Amino acid sequence: MTVLSNISSTRTWDASRQSREQRIAAGSAYARGKQVAPGDMTKLLEAVIRPGDRICLEGDNQKQADFLAARLAEVDPSVVKDLHIVQSGVVLAEHLDLFEAGIAKRLDFSYSGPQGAAIARALKAGKIELGAVHTYLELFSRYFIDLTPHVALTVARCADRDGNLYMGPNTEDSPVVIEATAFKQGIVIAQVNQLVDKVPRVDVPGDRVDFVVVTPEAFYVEPLFTRDPAQITETQILGAMLAIKGIYAPYGVKRLNHGIGFNTAAIELILPTYAERLGLKGKIATHFALNPHPTLIPAIESGWVEQVHSFGSEVGMDDYMKARPDIFFIGRDGSMASNRMYCQSAGLYATDLFIGSTLQIDLQGNSSTFTRDRIAGFGGAPNMGSDPHGRRHASEAWWKAGCEAAGEATSLPRGRKLVVQIVETFGEKLDPTFVESLDSVELAKSLDLALPPVMIYGDDVSHIVTEEGIANLLLCRTAYEREQAIRGVAGYSDVGRARDRKAVEDLRARKVIQRPEDLGIDPLEANKSLLAARSIKELMHWSGNLYDPPAKFRNW
Repeated sequence: MTVLSNISSTRTWDASRQSREQRIAAGSAYARGKQVAPGDMTKLLEAVIRPGDRICLEGDNQKQADFLAARLAEVDPSVVKDLHIVQSGVVLAEHLDLFEAGIAKRLDFSYSGPQGAAIARALKAGKIELGAVHTYLELFSRYFIDLTPHVALTVARCADRDGNLYMGPNTEDSPVVIEATAFKQGIVIAQVNQLVDKVPRVDVPGDRVDFVVVTPEAFYVEPLFTRDPAQITETQILGAMLAIKGIYAPYGVKRLNHGIGFNTAAIELILPTYAERLGLKGKIATHFALNPHPTLIPAIESGWVEQVHSFGSEVGMDDYMKARPDIFFIGRDGSMASNRMYCQSAGLYATDLFIGSTLQIDLQGNSSTFTRDRIAGFGGAPNMGSDPHGRRHASEAWWKAGCEAAGEATSLPRGRKLVVQIVETFGEKLDPTFVESLDSVELAKSLDLALPPVMIYGDDVSHIVTEEGIANLLLCRTAYEREQAIRGVAGYSDVGRARDRKAVEDLRARKVIQRPEDLGIDPLEANKSLLAARSIKELMHWSGNLYDPPAKFRNW
């Protein structure tokens, strides 16, 4: 009893609260209440951030706290240094400037996009200590366990004088970042486009926000999910036909997620044409976990799509979504509500199929977007493209996939998710998609990473679609069959030409491999006449001119 009493009397239980109060007091010298003048933000950051702090700088894959990123890059590195950056998207050049200047030292992230090559160079130069490349849900979860930010730099469309924030359609990561930071005695700083008397909707309550700055310019949002139909190739249309007739139809896939890319844009654009002709309306592709892809507009307008929940928004889609509350999740203010954590969870547990592309696939079906010179991160693909063993509800597609994987009746049946990789056998610059070994394996060795960065593990992949056909990996019973099924759709790449021809023909006889002709698909029919819209302008017309395309996509 004496020992316990001594421990209790010497332990400080509110050190984090005291630290927060000290930081708030230091920062308040540069603020009027919660409001900070733009010119004082760098000094405020120097006042509230401590060396070695964990910082979440949004940094999503769409909206960017670009003003705060630029101000953080201006701090004195003798005052603010050795930061641990824990953010989902490393998208802006300023994000990497932090490491070049010695302000930041360690990085845990999920997605890099345009900074993929720069991250690879910084890692090789020893400028960045890489923690891990996470899935979104994994990183968001660690915010509540061992990567809780000391300071969160967030972004919203507007705020009121109490600090209530309105995110609008691009809520994205903000709620989870702010929740973890604010309730663990961290500091939350928001940049907003304007200050208003009353926000249209409270997306984040003001008592979780410590400082607000109204920026000279509106924050940057990347139109990440816009694909111009004019750039869709006939090979991608053929892949879309194979996916619909060879996977969506036989499994009855209604609940799904599409990755980013022209392959999936082609699928969306031939739902009202090719799939309609097959009599599949109402039988497939009705409920989506998906950003509001403009290429989905014709399918929505044709009555194919019943519901869409979104990770974030898309530039130019606000008015269209507002006018379609039966399809999208719309707040009382009339604008869409997104939430990356909710939608990732929905995509993981409530959808039956993920389909997306990748840069490399090996002979076991593992895939990665990491190559020798590019570290792109994974985005939402790893959570969407994995079979959640925690799922406990059945559906037609999930059940059929589980039965195929089991091969025979068992006393304890269970289903599984369909995870489809849709690729062309050669990618950009004619680099082969199929490889004997992923570049990420060698990259991990050279950077001394504990884990090779794999986007989707092969044992989660159920099908691979290429212009040569479909490989159904659920029906493979041995590792050799699986390898030959992958080689069998790898085209004229080195991997494809090394196939065991007899084994591949045997797999085709068992419908493990299906060619276009096996499905009654004529490749000559794969042309742009199947696309419900062949240009951005036609997408706008489909929307009744509610879709307002970004300037970079307007060529008229």
